[in-house]
This record gives sequence, C-alpha cells and structure tokens, in this order.
Amino acid sequence: MSEAPAPATAEDAIAARVAALPWARLAEELDAQGVAPLGPLLTPEECAALVALYAEESRFRSRVVMARHGFGRGEYRYFANPLPPLVAALRRALYAPLAPIASRWEETAYPPTLDAFAARCHAAGQRRPTPLLLRYGPGDHNCLHQDLYGAVAFPLQAVVLLGAPGRDFTGGEFVLAEQRPRMQSRVEVVPLAQGEAAVFAVHRRPVRGTRGTYRVTMRHGVSRVRSGTRFTLGVIFHDAA
Repeated sequence: MSEAPAPATAEDAIAARVAALPWARLAEELDAQGVAPLGPLLTPEECAALVALYAEESRFRSRVVMARHGFGRGEYRYFANPLPPLVAALRRALYAPLAPIASRWEETAYPPTLDAFAARCHAAGQRRPTPLLLRYGPGDHNCLHQDLYGAVAFPLQAVVLLGAPGRDFTGGEFVLAEQRPRMQSRVEVVPLAQGEAAVFAVHRRPVRGTRGTYRVTMRHGVSRVRSGTRFTLGVIFHDAA
C-alpha cells in the first residue's frame, strides 16, 4: 500500500492538521465550556519562526503597550497585510470548521469561507487585519477583556502558545472568566504547551437552561508571568474598523 503524499507546502500542512481535528467533539466542548483545547498545531520550528517576526517592524501595522491603556502589562503587535503565510493559513483553515458553530451560536448565517466573511467585514468599514503577536516579560499580564473591533464580529477566536512553559517562561497561564446572569463568575485556566492551540468564545456563548437558551458573557486574559518571556499568537477572524 502506498503512503499518502506529503503536503506540498507549509500552508497545506496546516490545513491538513486542522482538518484532522475531531471537530464534532470540539464543538461539544465549546458548547459546554466556551473553550476547546485543540492540541498541537504548530511545530517548535514554526513557533520559533513566528517569534522571530516580532522584531521585524515592517510585518506589523501597529504596536500596543498595554500599560498605557490600562490593559495590563506587556505589549502586542497587529500584523499588517499581507499576513505571514503561516498565520494566513491558520486563520483560513480554522475559520471553515468554526463557521457552522458560530452560525448556531449566533442564530445567523456566517459565510462558509474566510474570504466571504472578510468581504462582510470590509463592507462594514472593518478592513484592518487583527491577528497579532503578544509578548510578556516578568511581571507582565493581560487583564480580562474581549476582542471586539466593530459591528461585525465572529464569536470564536484562537490562541497558540509559541514558547515552552517551564523553559522559556513561568507563570503566564491563559485564563477565561464566565459571568452567568445572577451568578458569581466562573474562572477556568487553560494549560497549553508549545505549539498547542485553543479556540474560545470572543464575548458570549449560548447556554441551555430550564427556560430556554440564554447567553453568558466571556472574557479572557493572561495571569502574571513570573520569569522569562512569553510569546503568543492570537488568531481573530473579524477585521478591525
């Protein structure tokens, strides 16, 4: 029996990895918790290549120092167009299986392709790319927040940890907070290894209750980094105004 041909490009490899994920189970986990770890999506070499981009000014459209805006401590940079091929491939590959989940959550039809959804964003005046690299040093953290950039929003996004916990940094856990009506907030820590990804709710998710479905508010952040430097890739599907 002949072996299946290897993917022709790195972009093809990303698409194959995403397609092989157990999406039925991941959809159930997203419905139940608002977050679903995907396991490893990037190799250590791919992670290192993305980290190396942080020093290349021409790759980015803007830099945000979080302390200046009360967002926490640390900084991040939004990629400029054209996105690096690896980032573009992840964004495109992840959008397709997430679109049916998003449509069910929001009770509206999201286009089946990222290009079609991008056209919707652009028609609303949201044309700036939103994928970003985040960098945290000792003492840095990211306050709980939601990544909304205009009237058009996709309800799910992804995060990929680019460094190795315990080797490159300590602390810096990815955290989610959920606020249900008339209940105290619930917090969840999502452990990730280098190259591992998670998909989570951007701002709200549906929950089935005894009187029907209601929506809970979700926020995400990063706990204090205790040592080293932590790099993360954020993959947001809606563009910014």
